[in-house]
Amino acid sequence: MAQTTQWKDIHKVKKKETIFGIAKDYGISIQELLDANPEMKKEGYELKKGDWIFVPYAKDGDKKGQTPSPSGRPQSTATTKTATAPVAGSIRIGVMLPLHNLDGDGKRMVEYYRGVLLALNQLKEEGINTDVHAWNVPKEADVRTTLLDPNASSLDIIFGPLYSNQVKPLADFCRAHGIKLVIPFSIDGNEVASNPNIYQVYQSDARLNEKAIASFLERFHKTHHPVFINCNDPNSQVGGFTSGLRKQLDALKIKYDLTNINSPQSDFAKHFDARRPNVIVVNSEKSPQLNQVFAKLDSLKQTHPGLAISMYGYNQWFIYQDYDLAYFFKYGVYIPSTYYYNKVANKTEALEKLYQDTYGEPMSKTYIPRMAITGYDQAEFFIRGLKAHPKTFKGTDTEAKYKALQTRLNFERVGQGGYQNNHFQLVHFKADQTMENLVY
Repeated sequence: MAQTTQWKDIHKVKKKETIFGIAKDYGISIQELLDANPEMKKEGYELKKGDWIFVPYAKDGDKKGQTPSPSGRPQSTATTKTATAPVAGSIRIGVMLPLHNLDGDGKRMVEYYRGVLLALNQLKEEGINTDVHAWNVPKEADVRTTLLDPNASSLDIIFGPLYSNQVKPLADFCRAHGIKLVIPFSIDGNEVASNPNIYQVYQSDARLNEKAIASFLERFHKTHHPVFINCNDPNSQVGGFTSGLRKQLDALKIKYDLTNINSPQSDFAKHFDARRPNVIVVNSEKSPQLNQVFAKLDSLKQTHPGLAISMYGYNQWFIYQDYDLAYFFKYGVYIPSTYYYNKVANKTEALEKLYQDTYGEPMSKTYIPRMAITGYDQAEFFIRGLKAHPKTFKGTDTEAKYKALQTRLNFERVGQGGYQNNHFQLVHFKADQTMENLVY
């Protein structure tokens, strides 16, 4: 089985640096550096200024833990001159995720880890000391190999894994050694129901659909006329929500209309109520279909300017803010979600600038929610919570006392097992160009 790796450093390439020189500076062989960065072995590879490369420990070298450097990069406490030994009373943190540059999973997790390090630097400025150990645990790895490292059993908290098949052995290890395990992303299985050491951030689609439907009914069923628009999307991922909502409306004997994006405009208009507000639900989360709906509504408003229209959407729509924001405000879009990325918030802008200054590149716009902000929020939440309640922390927002930039966390106990994030919010883009965050 594939071995996992604990990185000594993540090095940013400077002008005129060479593979030979970097390997020499870190006291490792060229082959060890190449093995840690397989893309270097590809034909035509060129080392470029600004590249980030992983630096492994020498095969016979020290493998003590890592602490964040002032630049936010992980450094070895044993072999890097600028690093210091962990401060007594430090919270000991483990990160066991695919930290590599080989595919999208690795790149997302590197960005997440950078966010964690930025949070730890912030906490250090407030006098909260941490000692962080990071391991590269790729998809094909046996996480039990990582757990053989003597540093693993002395941790207070571990963030990981990314892959479902690694959850049980890691969770069993954490339970045996009294370590809290934060599972940051989506997984299969339900270990949280039986393991009291787990804090599961991810909420299943079924769980979120239930909350989104309940939120819809609470806000609209007495005042709005629901209109479902079929967008003819054969690959829609939101059928569970739309069918579930219709079943609830039928059970409550609430009338609603069904129409199609390709219906003639005169027929399309017949499905809207001129006497009360309409709330639209479309059966696609995708951008082309959403833009078709906006165009159809624009035509409808030209012929029926008095119609009141709102829309109830999906968290995938957050990705489209850069070019659909005006429409979100125009049609009063509501988005049920566990997160909200407010790119114009002062604290968000400050963190994105810090990330750019620290790592020499912006956060990736490909990922929603932003991976670095996710790592930052989770590290801030859990480390503050553990600092305030080292033995009794249950993962509630009142214990952590941290206001998230993007993803709010508030855990509840699952039977006699662990803790499941229960936070849910409804983001409303209001006609006055402001946003309302409705927390449930």
